[in-house]
Amino acid sequence: MSSEAPKNRPDISPTAFWDVDFEHLDFEIKSRFVIEKVLNYGLWADITALFHYYGFERVKAEVLEIAYLKKKTLSFCCVIFDLKPEQFRCYTRQQSSPAPWNY
Repeated sequence: MSSEAPKNRPDISPTAFWDVDFEHLDFEIKSRFVIEKVLNYGLWADITALFHYYGFERVKAEVLEIAYLKKKTLSFCCVIFDLKPEQFRCYTRQQSSPAPWNY
C-alpha cells in the first residue's frame, strides 16, 4: 500500500483542511470527512468541485451520516437535498439543552 495520495482528486483548495496533511489525504477512503470539512469550512468553488467529484447522490448519502454540521450548513443541505433536519444524524444527535452562549 502506498503512502502517497491518489492522483485523482477533486479540484478543491486546502482552506478547509488546515488541521490535516492535505497532500496525503485519501479522498475515497475519507470521503465523509472530506465532505464534512468542505461543506462546513470550504469555499463555494470547493463545494461545487465536491459535487463534480463525488456526485449529488453520494454527497447526499454521506451528509446524512455526518456527525456534525454547522446550523447554516444543515439549512443549506436541507434546501439543496430537499430533506428535513430530522433526517440528518447531526440533528438527531445534537445536545438537548443548547450551550448558554451562541457562537
